[in-house]
Amino acid sequence: MAELPWILSNSLVTQVILPFLLVFVLVFAILDRIKILGEDKRQINALVSLAIALIFVTFTKAVNIVNNLIPFLAVLAVIILVFLVLWGFIATGKEGLVVNKGIKIAGGIIIFITLVIAIIFATGANETIQGWLSGSSSSMLVSTVVFVVVIVGAIVVVLTTGKKD
Repeated sequence: MAELPWILSNSLVTQVILPFLLVFVLVFAILDRIKILGEDKRQINALVSLAIALIFVTFTKAVNIVNNLIPFLAVLAVIILVFLVLWGFIATGKEGLVVNKGIKIAGGIIIFITLVIAIIFATGANETIQGWLSGSSSSMLVSTVVFVVVIVGAIVVVLTTGKKD
């Protein structure tokens, strides 16, 4: 049985309608926010945004660039959201509960490292990293880079957590 194509995977939608809507909304929001065309000129902002969006969708190279960037933007937005939710558990306390600045910094670092590890496993990059770290020809370079990063991180931690006079 043949599957019907989903409407959002149609090339008209992905190459014209969605990029048009994205550019129109972004340009309209920018024009409305900076008020470059004047106060309370929403109709003019809409017309200018419409013209820019229509011109944009006529250039397939520009549309392809935006279509290639959008998945990365969506993934990055989800990663930032997860980080901020986890950070909210550490950084904000209830009334009367004061969270130490050192605990906030340490928690932020732990959350960041954990999120990076989760991203590595979610994308399947852990197999590539394991290949680098196991007896491949570039393992010496990778080991050196990892060692230097650890040393620099340790130096930064020591310098920033020292006693202040």
